[in-house]
Parts: sequence; C-alpha cells; structure tokens
Amino acid sequence: MLRHLSIRDFVIVAALDLEFDNGFSVFSGETGAGKSILIDALALTLGERADAGVVRTGETRADITAEFDTPPQVAAWLDEHALASPDGDDIVMLRRVVDSGGRSRAFINGTPATLTQLREVGEMLVDIHGQHAHQLLMRPDAQRELFDTHAGLTGLAAAVMRAWRTARDARQAVETAQSRDRELQLERERLAWQLAELDKLAPQPGEWEEVNAEHRRLSHSANLIDGVQGALAALSESDEAMISHLNSVVSKLRDLAEIDPALGDALAALEPAAIQLQEAAYSLSHYAQRLELDPDRLAQVEKRLEALHSAARKFRLQAETLPEEHAARRAQLATLDAAADLDGLRAAAERAHEAYLIEAKQLSKARAHAAHALGAAVTQGMQELSMAGGSFEVALVPITNAANAADGTRSTGGGAHGLEQIEFRVAGHAGVPLRPLAKIASGGELARISLALAVIASAASLTPTLIFDEVDTGIGGGVAEVVGRLLHQLGRERQVLCVTHLPQVAARGDHHFQVSKSGDGNGGTLSLVTPLDKPGRVEEVARMLGGLEITATTRRHAREMLAA
Repeated sequence: MLRHLSIRDFVIVAALDLEFDNGFSVFSGETGAGKSILIDALALTLGERADAGVVRTGETRADITAEFDTPPQVAAWLDEHALASPDGDDIVMLRRVVDSGGRSRAFINGTPATLTQLREVGEMLVDIHGQHAHQLLMRPDAQRELFDTHAGLTGLAAAVMRAWRTARDARQAVETAQSRDRELQLERERLAWQLAELDKLAPQPGEWEEVNAEHRRLSHSANLIDGVQGALAALSESDEAMISHLNSVVSKLRDLAEIDPALGDALAALEPAAIQLQEAAYSLSHYAQRLELDPDRLAQVEKRLEALHSAARKFRLQAETLPEEHAARRAQLATLDAAADLDGLRAAAERAHEAYLIEAKQLSKARAHAAHALGAAVTQGMQELSMAGGSFEVALVPITNAANAADGTRSTGGGAHGLEQIEFRVAGHAGVPLRPLAKIASGGELARISLALAVIASAASLTPTLIFDEVDTGIGGGVAEVVGRLLHQLGRERQVLCVTHLPQVAARGDHHFQVSKSGDGNGGTLSLVTPLDKPGRVEEVARMLGGLEITATTRRHAREMLAA
C-alpha cells in the first residue's frame, strides 16, 4: 500500500509530504483547491505522460516520489528486472522528475527506469478510478477492458490479439501475393540478377578496408624499403650509428657515476633510451625482412579493388557496404520466393486462422462464465444504490464475418478482441427491459452503475491501493451514505483513497485530509493539505454540509454523521 507521497513544485503545490495508513482515507476541500492534483501527481509516479505544464510557475522542475509496501508479485517483478531496493527492505520507491522543458526522468528504488517499467509496477500497486469513469463506460472498448480485467482475462485476451494479428498478417500476405504477382516476379528477377553478380564477386566483411590498406602498402613498397633501411642505418648499421654512440655515452657516465653519484639521474634517463632505441632497431629489422617489391601481388590487389569499386558504382552503394547488401538481397529474394508460393501462403493463413479460433473460443468460454458472476454482483449492488428492482447483464454479442474470402482462404472471423463484443445492459427498474448502458438517459443512474462496477471490480482485483477520484459525482442523499459505507467496507481489506465532495462519504473515512489553497506572497496560489483531527473533521464536514457559513446546526449534524 501507499506509505508516503512527496511532491515538490507540481502545478500549485510547492512542497508537500504526506504519510498514509491502512483503511479508508478521504480528501475534501473547496473546488479548485487542488484535490485531484494530488492524484495527478501520484499518477506521474505510476507512468502517466507528463509535459512542462506540470512544473510550478517560476520553478525549474517538478519532483514527485511515492513509497509503497512491496507485495509478493511486485517483489518478484523487481528481482526479475534487477530493481529491488539496495537496502533489502520491503519498500518500493517510485520517483518522477519533470523539468520545465517537458523532459522527464523516472526512477525505481533510485535506479533509472523507463515509463513502461513504471506503468508495469504501478498497475500492480495502484488502481485509479477517475471522476469521468462513468462517461468512459459509454465506450464499448472501456466496457470490454473493465470486464476482462475484473474477470482476470487480460492475459488470455492478449494471446487472442496476438493470434488475430498473426492470422491477419497471413491473410494480407496472400492478398499481397495475388495483387502483386507480376510486380513481384519483376522484382524477383531484378534481385536474382543482382544476387548472381554479388555471388560472383563474393565481397567479404571488412574486405574493402583490408584491400585498400594492402594496396597502399604495396604501391609504396620502394619508399618503405628505402625509409626503413635508412632508419636502420642511422640507428645501428652505419659507422655513426646512434645506438653505438649512446651506448658509449652510457658506459662513460656509468664509470663517472661511481665517482660522483649525482650523475645517477642523467644515467637513469639515458639507459631506458638506449634500450628503446635497440627495441626500435629490432622492430625495424623484423619489418624489413617482410618487405619486398611484388608487382604481381600489386596487380592482383588493384584488380580486386577495381572490381569492388565497379560493383559499388553499378549498384549505387558504398563499397564498404557490399557484404551487408549482398546478405540483404539474398534475404529479400528468399522472402519473395516464399511470397510467390500462393499455396503455401494459403496453408499458412489457414493454420493461423485455426490457431486464432482455439485461443478465441477459450476466451469466449471464460467470458461466458465471468459474465454471469459480474451481472449478478452488479445487480445486487444496484439494489443498495437505490435502484431497487434494477438489473445488470453482461451480453456477449457475436461478431459476424463473411464465411469465405474471395481468394479461397477462410475469413479469420471475430476480431482482435475475440469472437464477441462485450456490451453492458441495464434495466433501471423492475419491469423495464434491459438496454445497452450507452443508451441510458439518466446521468444519476449511470454514475451509480459506474460506482457499483468500480467497487465490485476493485474488490475482485489484487491491487493493494485503490483510488476513487470524485467517482461520487452526480449522486447524493441516501445513495451517498451507501457509497460511503461501501468504500469504508472496501477499506477494511484494501487501502482506499477517495477524493470526495460529499459529506456522507467524508464522514465514513478512517482518515481525513483537507485540501485548501492560499496565496504564495507573489500573486500566485499554493495548495496545502492538512491531516484533520476530530475537531477539524467536524468543521470540514460542517463546511461540506452548509457551505461557507457554518452554523451550530451544521456542526451538530456533522458530529452526528461522524459519530454514526
């Protein structure tokens, strides 16, 4: 669960450090005070995208750090990615830094990480239900994702999508081969000719550099021989050889150093020089033994150099890239040969279709079982949320496709997400027929159903921290009391954080934070968060009940709600 949240220079938050505990925590405050900003800051540490606008005006960067307990599945993930805490404790620390230019950096336990890694570990730690969740539920893809997540079918759904893509690509390969048959044949002939030319040349990796180096050496053999022999003569073979003179000087100094040790420094400098000159002479002598004028070899190298250069010019390539281009053309020709095999492509498409059906039917079976369970659970939740007699159903609507394609291969059937569409259907009252959720007219009904789905889906997940960001928008009265009770019950099993504007929900919190705003002394605004004690909670709940003017009646009512 979330233990600590540290925010620096984020939007209108200058500096904030919050400690969290188990149970149900609520955040309340006036509109614009920055309640949802806290959720946005936390979302950045969970891998959400960021831009320069999150940095507080006048500052260079925003810095957010969140510390969580480490559940077993997260500990295993951290070990797998070598991101476990270096101290060996059971805390995972997620950090995000965004500078004023919009660039961001991410860290897990102090080690640089990618946004993808933040999202992966974040999904195991926190589940956020936003204030617009009920609007998102109008979308079919949102209904499918919520249902598959609640049912634990995301892995199977991902396997179906991979199988569908494979089947789609196989069908496209058949269609491409049919429509481009003549084109492919011409391309194949061109590649075959190029490959034959390159096979004959047989360029080797690194050959261009090696041949050039050998050509330079052979074409300057005479100069090399003269230069090396002259150097050897100067060093060791002439009457005035440097090595002989230096050895003589060293010998004399050695004798003199016995008389005056002060000459030892000069001797120590000259003795290594004599050794280095001797080693240079040995090296030059060895090199000279390998040097010879070889016109025949020079002619061979020049011929090879011209062949490589001519091929590069013919194919409009850099000569040094000929080996890579040779391999690339061989691979391209093999691909075209495979593409020309229509029967083989059709067989591959058929196999991919069958593999897709196996995965998709398995997903359909699991969905059918989960649909009944979710429908019953949400129907029960509707009764508690003042929708007595209402019912909820998860309909699995089959996707119909053409049985056969024009090219003779079977259609893949279904779609990327399986053989059926997921459609939430609702009857708001007894005796009313079930209709698609997207066609429900009442915003209040939609908000209540969305909340029931959120609570039920959260109860079924393994995520230790659940966040509800103003999901109670559009409800009030007795329904609000039920919502507060449901979230409080959920808080007995998980850590629940809720941004709310309803006093009935706030009164149910185990912990209460008040979000307020004040001037920063420079004409700007700062957001502040204060943990409330019992008297503070009375005042805040009274404010939520009565607005700006708090009376003795609203305070009494607030005490009654908190006591209850």
